[in-house]
Amino acid sequence: MSIPHRHSSPKNIAAGERTFFVTASTWGKRNLLQSSRAADLFLRTLYDYRAQKKYLLHDFVVMPDHFHILITVDADITVERAVQLVKGGFSLGAGKELGFEAPVWQKGFSEIRVLDLETFENQRRYIRNNPVVAHLAPTPEQYSYCSAHEKWALDPPPLGL
Repeated sequence: MSIPHRHSSPKNIAAGERTFFVTASTWGKRNLLQSSRAADLFLRTLYDYRAQKKYLLHDFVVMPDHFHILITVDADITVERAVQLVKGGFSLGAGKELGFEAPVWQKGFSEIRVLDLETFENQRRYIRNNPVVAHLAPTPEQYSYCSAHEKWALDPPPLGL
């Protein structure tokens, strides 16, 4: 299985506040996230690290075999570390609670650096439309594992975009 191409340049890895659109897939593109138990555990993990202020969470979608998140990290954490926390935290919990065995995730992840509000809104639209395009829900708001659903709290776009 190939490792996704990385788009960040070394000078941007430990800069100030940075916003990223991140995608990661399950190992072998297996539908490990399709059950409500697995998707709920993933979202608990995502929101636990948000509560610990590891990143700001602007948007997300949990699909059966991958996820997309739109996050902002500050100078104290790299995007690599933020994604490692999410993937590793989920893997640990999935092993304990769901009996998942390693590997859970494809190695690596892909990210796009978001430098302006137009790109931010484009990535947000992409995330929210993902379950509709995949025929998992008629609208983004009707897919429980998407940030468009009314039950999810999100952080506003960062100032300066």
